[in-house]
Amino acid sequence: MLKQAIDIYELLDSPKVNGLEVVEFFKAQGIENVSFQTVMGEKGSTDFVRIFIPGTQGKSTGGTAPTLGIVGRLGGIGARPEAIGFVSDGDGCAAALTSALKLGKMHNLGDKLAGDIIINTHICPDAPTLPHEPVPFMDSPVDIITMNQYEVEKEMDAIISLDTTKGNKIMNYKGIAISPTVKEGYILKTSSDLVDILEIVTGNAANVFPLSQQDITPYGNGLYHINSILQPAVATSAPVVGVAITAGVPVPGCATGASHIVDIGLAARFTIEVAKVFGTKQISLYDANEFERIQKLYGSMKVFQTLGEK
Repeated sequence: MLKQAIDIYELLDSPKVNGLEVVEFFKAQGIENVSFQTVMGEKGSTDFVRIFIPGTQGKSTGGTAPTLGIVGRLGGIGARPEAIGFVSDGDGCAAALTSALKLGKMHNLGDKLAGDIIINTHICPDAPTLPHEPVPFMDSPVDIITMNQYEVEKEMDAIISLDTTKGNKIMNYKGIAISPTVKEGYILKTSSDLVDILEIVTGNAANVFPLSQQDITPYGNGLYHINSILQPAVATSAPVVGVAITAGVPVPGCATGASHIVDIGLAARFTIEVAKVFGTKQISLYDANEFERIQKLYGSMKVFQTLGEK
């Protein structure tokens, strides 16, 4: 996956890159179902990019194979003029687009997956920054509600959320890690199927990062969040798993020179392996029977998908 990761990184590492340029790049690679939309926010604008890879048995063609959503989560790929160059926070976007590029090439060569794949992310080379402990975060020109509006779709039966998660002291390893599955306000057990795929892809024991309850609540409630990796979970009833790109020490999201192509490619490779078998229902992100039982025992936790009581 290194070639695709390098191509995407070179595409994104520019002060002039925008949604149109990304769309034109993908179409030049023979991937036609690509679009973008410019959205204005209080702190600027960003271009939301959507890439669709149809499945042989996907719902888009009348089939019954489940649809996988791949979301590249970030505030921005650049913090210009404060910082020159591609920032660490952009790794989630780069990994999602790397996945899309490889999946599109596979499809065109004849390696077509069973289920539809929807890849959503956004392109902003001049996003603002935000104070955060232990290191600064990238902010975004649009709020999280708007991001979820354009990145989370009702057709997605499960979501893989890719995000740089280096600005902390609880993931002291370089590479990638997955989260437990989050669904409708519940933090569920980590999918053993995803653990198996992660260990095969990395060749190492799986890293699973911890979540607190506030991490899966919406931004804007005044609570601490490790970052926005699980924010898609507040806008869907589908199961969501975070795939974090990590570092051995805390790295600011607005730092340049901090992206590692190998790790971006690793996150994309894991995502593609999940996509291959998700549409054929060979894996599950959660136990449906156990989820039904936990709801009967303890009720709905959807309140954690909201801003809560004032």
